[in-house]
Amino acid sequence: MRRKACGAFPRALLALVPAFAAFLAAAGFEPLVRAQERPSEVHVLPVQGNVYVLTGDGGNITLQVGDDGVLLVNSGQVALTEKVLAAIRTVSDKPIHYLINTDDDEDNVGGNESIAKVGRTIAGGNVVGNIGESAGSTATVIAYQTVLDRMSAAAGKGTAAPEGAWPTDTYTLDHKDLFFNGEGIRVFHQPAAHSDGDSMVFFRRSDVISVGDIFLTTGYPVIDLQKGGSIQGVVDGLNHLMRLAIPGAVQGGPTDERGTMLIPGHGRICDEGDLAFYQEMITIIRDRVQDMIKKGMTLEQVKAARPTIDYDPRYGKDAGPWTTDMFVEAVYRSLSEKKH
Repeated sequence: MRRKACGAFPRALLALVPAFAAFLAAAGFEPLVRAQERPSEVHVLPVQGNVYVLTGDGGNITLQVGDDGVLLVNSGQVALTEKVLAAIRTVSDKPIHYLINTDDDEDNVGGNESIAKVGRTIAGGNVVGNIGESAGSTATVIAYQTVLDRMSAAAGKGTAAPEGAWPTDTYTLDHKDLFFNGEGIRVFHQPAAHSDGDSMVFFRRSDVISVGDIFLTTGYPVIDLQKGGSIQGVVDGLNHLMRLAIPGAVQGGPTDERGTMLIPGHGRICDEGDLAFYQEMITIIRDRVQDMIKKGMTLEQVKAARPTIDYDPRYGKDAGPWTTDMFVEAVYRSLSEKKH
């Protein structure tokens, strides 16, 4: 009864104020926004420093701007490319030089080709700078090597993405560094988490981390077993983020006291406190399922035991592309498989 009364007021606002609907979408109230059957839009929200987030249907897009130009983390769905470009131009008219992919999911790489085409490569790296006619005709697309392997359908596996959408600069070590728009940027690889090609992007001066799909506020993390994902990798990734993130003087306080801010793959902007809750939740669920496996319980028995029950009101889903049942099964299979 209480939930019903609380839901009526936001819905009335959404019907009257579309801008407020965009804010709620960024804040993690996607079900309310979808209920209004609004058209797909892209909105820009400031995060911290010179970092912004572009929100809309699909995954979040991180935007960093400055005198050097524009850097993006993920490109969104192909259908939203024109709206993404228009949203970027409300913040900066500088060239797009870098596009970093956190994985090869369609809602993160769908706009790669179209966005890269309107950008320019900085020739010779950051030392030489953009030298006009000799600079590349597209933006540099950065990703972990396995993202390129899949998008180019290496060894005939899967369906290749258009060549213009492929990463043009890959890395195979645990991180890759850039210096752009006056700040150091470190791209971290997180092995075997959401997939085997996950990257997180740390903007050091702005103190913002673009997390990718390891951390969501809209549901349980997607563990893609077919692409090398695992629950332990997700936990390791969240632990890594906890070591990087610093709480502010006041959680949720003024912008100069907020500490490290995080942009999840889907959902609202977060601080270290939000991350700590999510990290604790996923660790608890992992431990519960692991304990059930040790007791010899089958997958169906684990599902029936509902190891996520106390978190389902916030993160659970019974329908859609990633349900609670699918999450529990992925956790179970990930923990049950033999390690070689």
